[in-house]
Amino acid sequence: MGIFDFLTGEFIDVIHWVDDTRDTMVWRFEREGHEIKYGAKLTVREGQAAVFVHEGQLADVFTPGLYMLETNNMPILTTLQHWDHGFKSPFKSEIYFVNTTRFNDLKWGTKNPIIVRDPEFGPVRLRAYGTYSVRVSDPARFLTEIVGTDGEFTMDEISYQIRNVIVQEFSRTIARAQIPVLDMAANTRELGKLVAQEIAKQIGEYGLSLPELYIENISLPPAVEEVLDKRSSMGVIGNLNEYVQFQAAEALGRDGAGAAAMQTGLGAGLGMQMGQAAAAQAGPWGARTQAPAQAQAPMASPPPPPVEHVWHIAEGGETKGPFSKAALGRMAAEGALTRETYVWTPGQDGWQRAEDVVELAQLFTVLPPPPPGA
Repeated sequence: MGIFDFLTGEFIDVIHWVDDTRDTMVWRFEREGHEIKYGAKLTVREGQAAVFVHEGQLADVFTPGLYMLETNNMPILTTLQHWDHGFKSPFKSEIYFVNTTRFNDLKWGTKNPIIVRDPEFGPVRLRAYGTYSVRVSDPARFLTEIVGTDGEFTMDEISYQIRNVIVQEFSRTIARAQIPVLDMAANTRELGKLVAQEIAKQIGEYGLSLPELYIENISLPPAVEEVLDKRSSMGVIGNLNEYVQFQAAEALGRDGAGAAAMQTGLGAGLGMQMGQAAAAQAGPWGARTQAPAQAQAPMASPPPPPVEHVWHIAEGGETKGPFSKAALGRMAAEGALTRETYVWTPGQDGWQRAEDVVELAQLFTVLPPPPPGA
């Protein structure tokens, strides 16, 4: 190789960086001995910045474009300026390429619940999570404050620190905002903007910016959510007494559901009244009808007790009830229930007068009939 070929090799140098990892933030251009030749071409692409470090000090920052490193006033010393060292310059220069594009879809979330004071529920614990994006806004500051001499710096190395900053500022913002828990879902956008503004001040010291911050969800502990669901169910039901009566009437209309309806809808007091009325109605007749059966089959189990009906009455265009048969008997004795009163029970075909219902007609046998001509 002649001296011309040797000098030509010294003049030709191309410095550039093409990233295909999608998570590299800073990459150092590797040259043997960190020597940059005179007349080298530096290519800085869109979404990049090149930082020159000479003799351990930051010298310059290059934005996107093509540069010829050949002027004497640049802070670069090449081998051609020192023939006495045989093209081995004792001065070292380094070039760091910084990715200035956005790093998107980064996750953040509260590791532990945040305790806030809600105006309606009092002290509550909240959890939240979402996504954010980050970009390098000041390559020189980012290199000096975060990267240092790391030859390849990735997003994973700084994302944990940024997540801590987001959670800290989110906790402070959510405590100062004093927004009720039930209204937070409608204000996540405003909360995200407030948190981003507070974070921008802190991460700006690292040479970073936060273009976007999204709050995807704010949730309560499972136990509190369960109680809140019950409270919502009560609001949907409305009047609890009317709901219980409706459930009892519906249950009695289904086969084999009378006992369950008595237990849930009518209550213990009504169940005792119905039991007493059934026993009074059976009386000696029940004993007489069961005696032959017991003689023929002493080991047979007794038949199930008859199902006691509950009744509704129509009065003044309104429906009242349900009432047990014993309650209707007392009403008949007091005159509140007459032979002409219309009654209805589940399973009956429409409204009928009380005296036309076989089961209720006996309530009026102890009373004198209405006088003639009445």
